[in-house]
Amino acid sequence: MAGYSLTVRRDAKVFTNGPYLFGFTSSFRMGQLLRYAFDPPHPPAGADLEGFMATAWIDALRDALKVGGFARSDGGEERGGNFLVGVNGRLFEIEGDYQVGEPVDGYAACGCGAEVALGALHATSRFEMAADDRAMTALRAAERHSAGVRGPFTLLAIGDA
Repeated sequence: MAGYSLTVRRDAKVFTNGPYLFGFTSSFRMGQLLRYAFDPPHPPAGADLEGFMATAWIDALRDALKVGGFARSDGGEERGGNFLVGVNGRLFEIEGDYQVGEPVDGYAACGCGAEVALGALHATSRFEMAADDRAMTALRAAERHSAGVRGPFTLLAIGDA
């Protein structure tokens, strides 16, 4: 086997959990824990959302990933995974070291096709396109130019089941 095999999975890499919208990359085990085992705390009304995400929310995430057997220690540094999470109209990127980032451009991408998708999102930002059309354009560009990206693609928005 030359490492070129491909399996298209039925389970989506985007989903909702409570008031949060998740999109993940790499480990489907991490995605399963985020979707089915993680009970994310709801942001308190009027709270500093970035501060809440970087502290109470991340603490709950770390616990869920540890209990689920996903979190790893690498040279004494705890490691999780990389994914996107949307809440209250904002988008955050969670990195493997549990840092919480919020892009100033209002869009983000993760995974092996991220650079291509980000380029497409940037290039389409000056056009009057619906958000779902921009997202699909970015996904199709990543599929076209990254061997690790493959449809079918699922698009969700906050409020979707």
